[in-house]
Amino acid sequence: MTAAKEFEVVGKRLNRLDGEGKVTGAAVYASDFALPGMLHGKILRSPHAHARIVRIDTTAARKMPGVRAVVTGASQKLNRFGNFIKDFEVFASERVYHVGQPVAGIAADTEYAAKQALRAIEVEYAELPAVFDVMEALDKAAPLVHPDWQSLKAAPIIVREGNRCSRTVIKVGDVEEGFRNSYRVYEHVFRTSAVHAGYTEPRVAVAQWTASDQATIWCNTQLLFDTQSTLAEIFGISPSHIRVIVPGIGGGFGGKLRLGMEHYAMALARAAKRPVRVMSSSEEELTAALFRQPTTIELKTGVDREGHILAKQGRIVVDAGACSGSGPLVASTGTMILAGPYRLPNANLEGISVYTNNHPNGSIRAPSGPMPNFATESQMDMIAEDLGLDPLELRRRNILREGDIAVNGQKMTAVGLEECLDKAAVAIGWDHRKPEHNRGKGLACGWWMTSRGSSGSYLKLMQDGTLTMMVGVVEMGTGALTGAAQVVAEEMGMKLTDINVVSADSLTTPYDFGSQGSRTMFAVANASREAARDLLGKMRVRAAKALGADEQALAMRDKAFWSGEKKITFAELAAQANTAGGGLIAEATYIAPAAEHDASRVQNHFSPSWPSPSFHVHATDLSVDDVLGEVTINRYVVAQDVGYAINPTYLEGQLEGGAVQGVGQALSEEIIIANGHVQNGNLTDYKMPTAMDVPKIEVILVTHPSVAGPYGAKGVGEPPTIQPPAAVANAVAAACGKRIMHLPITAEKILLG
Repeated sequence: MTAAKEFEVVGKRLNRLDGEGKVTGAAVYASDFALPGMLHGKILRSPHAHARIVRIDTTAARKMPGVRAVVTGASQKLNRFGNFIKDFEVFASERVYHVGQPVAGIAADTEYAAKQALRAIEVEYAELPAVFDVMEALDKAAPLVHPDWQSLKAAPIIVREGNRCSRTVIKVGDVEEGFRNSYRVYEHVFRTSAVHAGYTEPRVAVAQWTASDQATIWCNTQLLFDTQSTLAEIFGISPSHIRVIVPGIGGGFGGKLRLGMEHYAMALARAAKRPVRVMSSSEEELTAALFRQPTTIELKTGVDREGHILAKQGRIVVDAGACSGSGPLVASTGTMILAGPYRLPNANLEGISVYTNNHPNGSIRAPSGPMPNFATESQMDMIAEDLGLDPLELRRRNILREGDIAVNGQKMTAVGLEECLDKAAVAIGWDHRKPEHNRGKGLACGWWMTSRGSSGSYLKLMQDGTLTMMVGVVEMGTGALTGAAQVVAEEMGMKLTDINVVSADSLTTPYDFGSQGSRTMFAVANASREAARDLLGKMRVRAAKALGADEQALAMRDKAFWSGEKKITFAELAAQANTAGGGLIAEATYIAPAAEHDASRVQNHFSPSWPSPSFHVHATDLSVDDVLGEVTINRYVVAQDVGYAINPTYLEGQLEGGAVQGVGQALSEEIIIANGHVQNGNLTDYKMPTAMDVPKIEVILVTHPSVAGPYGAKGVGEPPTIQPPAAVANAVAAACGKRIMHLPITAEKILLG
């Protein structure tokens, strides 16, 4: 299916199906949800980065008015859990590994009573040596964060040693020979800081046990079924005995991929034998959420006289924190971003994640993207400057094009990168890179994958001729399910408003890999499209029989099948099937095919091939104040290869929002941590950009259709957060000559640089 064809529903700027409820306030979010008799839960957290728990005395807390349950690591048998390594505890049992680690939980009649009871719990600690710097943690003499690391269960792909909890390598050609043949070799070290996902709604869960081994959780997770299976693992019960429902979610951006408050609510509800609600405070969000990992990136690149890359060696070192979390995945995928969307005849790229006694970190939007892209694209500009080349021209000489082989051995198809470069350059006025004193322009390009993972869809034709679509994915506010519904409406010859979407209930909706990895609309729409075609086939058979006509001769329009002047409507078909055939229903599942790659090039890689990769370029025009060092963004342009725009409005919204989020990481956002303690745990000191800090984002949709995507669409949600730090850094260097190598790019760093 080519993207050039004109369609009735897809490709149109139609209103979101969930829009009215959200703008009127009628929509129910997880933080709105409550049950009769519900208690309020609070968590007691460790003040130490590493310590042995000598004793915990909860006697006084249990006697306080309104307290219904107290839970510690010793009071319930709760299993360890973790994405790739089982190194998380619900409540610390013998030791604490980081500041903020949960030690006990209280369930009480009111939040006030729960907070008061927390103060009555006595905990005696014996402090232990700790390590906070990720490079120091790699030293063999460093204290071990997990002295028992060898006994912790881990996925087979994980390669561990001491505080190193994973290692991935990509090797191509002979990198040393490439350096020997190079005209110039450049070596640099870049660093990035921890940042928060920035969602509006805090993490929250309401838990209720309906039997000794059956529970229901209402929460705001992005991964419905992963949450279900992880909770089952923790509590030692069957996943089918845990029902997870997401009433609504007020933003996630990856920060709600993993367990937030669900396990605490379940433990407290089991102890209290009452429903329990646990919601993080704004302070807990900025001191105890799952942040984007800080990184240290070492990069060495060799080029010939014309700037063609001959060799690249790089290492991304990810601070996983006290538990591995998403660290191994981030380090692994980061190697592909270190390579960049460039031809690399010789490369040796390494990604490692490392334990420290800092707070565990997570997966923020495009988890592995901004940090290594900041390094790779900053260095590209530094190379261009040294060689006397235009940074745009240097990229043109090295980018992947149609049919090229990427660093992982994958043949590139549907590559829109050059068009993105050209259009972004024109839009930002690249011909005048330094229009005036202390004003400059910068750009950065990159690539990202459309993640795999299975999605299912159930379709049911209703008696009024409309359609119900049931899917297990969570609508996070991106409009992804409206896009999927547009695909179904197109296939069914219906209007978008004829599609009713039911989602995010582990008991009633089909399995889905989850709202992550730029895959939601891509995968759900593909599954729903196949289900729609199956359903139409069933309907056509019934219509042909009812009309006494040949199936292939039937025309379909206006929610009816026609044979000449005779017709049978979808509503009539539904009524007929409901009385005589058990209804008209269909189902389908979809998982993106793995792209072919060269397995000999990759070791222990979580994403060795990139299905339907997308390509993107960001360009910005900014000014740097001579005296204050403050950065003002005058213009910002995003050009992204989206494959095909199912709904241009919502794609533009994703690109605009992602760019703003990336600009925040570039210029101001940073979780400041000293000896394991967060120093700016409030929204006054944690500087997220406001509407006053960023200009209107100018969006250019480039369309090089994917073979696998619905109507040629590619994943969209994560990429716009990747390029802003590098684009801003390059523009700052162009404006004032200061090359900042450590995010964020603050006024202080500019003035002191």
